[in-house]
Amino acid sequence: MKTPYYMRRRTFLTGIAATATATAAQSAAPMLGPSMSLHRRFQLGSFEITTILSGTVTVNNDPQSIFGLNVSEDEFKRVCAENAIPDDKFQMFYTPTVINTGAELILFDTGQNPTGTVAALESAGYSADQVDKVVLTHFHGDHIGGISENDVRTFENAEYVCGLAEYEDWDFSGNDTFEEKVRPLEDEIVMLEDGEDIVTGVTAMAAHGHTPGHMGYMIESEGKNLFLGGDFANHYIWSLAYPDWELRFDRDREGAAQTRRRILGMLADQKMPFIGYHMPWPGLGYVETRGDGFRYVPASYQMML
Repeated sequence: MKTPYYMRRRTFLTGIAATATATAAQSAAPMLGPSMSLHRRFQLGSFEITTILSGTVTVNNDPQSIFGLNVSEDEFKRVCAENAIPDDKFQMFYTPTVINTGAELILFDTGQNPTGTVAALESAGYSADQVDKVVLTHFHGDHIGGISENDVRTFENAEYVCGLAEYEDWDFSGNDTFEEKVRPLEDEIVMLEDGEDIVTGVTAMAAHGHTPGHMGYMIESEGKNLFLGGDFANHYIWSLAYPDWELRFDRDREGAAQTRRRILGMLADQKMPFIGYHMPWPGLGYVETRGDGFRYVPASYQMML
């Protein structure tokens, strides 16, 4: 004979009460706060590629004064509303990349400081003394800050690589961070021009505008390709959907817009994945043409196949 519904409900409620009484005497589980991994690894041909999160920060500042210098306040707010992002703040990510070629460990950019970069590197299973080469896309502080601290080099065994035009531009700039971090390397740093290889499968590609010698890098292994873009585009909406919007930190704003259009067009045409230093973590995605601009498509499982 089936138990009447009212009796089953009564039994159920009694059980709840008993559970509540038992758990009331126990301490509640602590609130742990938001979580975020510090590395993401995938395979590209025979290369193992890892993006590492050296830091992230909420910028409570006027984003338009950074990313939309040549657009109206109304247009900027409209675009933000259409894309479900706030117009009064944004999240900034700092994402160096590690490539293990099987013969060498190559780090692209060093983050804002050694602490964050080394922590992320170690979370990925590497130590700072294992890095064979450090490649600098350009010399802004959030890319060179992790080179050293108090005159002690973070990557003591590494050879350094940069673009020739970038070094020549900053050489007489009088910039304090350049003098502290990069100047001590001047007798040993390797300087490349557009089209030159760091190692087989890693080729410098001029992406000037953000800085006069900004370099991106084409990565190729076993017929598979990826573009490592540095700061050629700095926001997944404001820089991709609207590549002509001017960025405060671009030294040559017209040239930077031309570079964005050229590279984004190439990525969309070839359906090539790219890593952007300031793209939403883990920084890996694709580009689609959309109207007069482009659309950022975060990578899902493509690199697992």
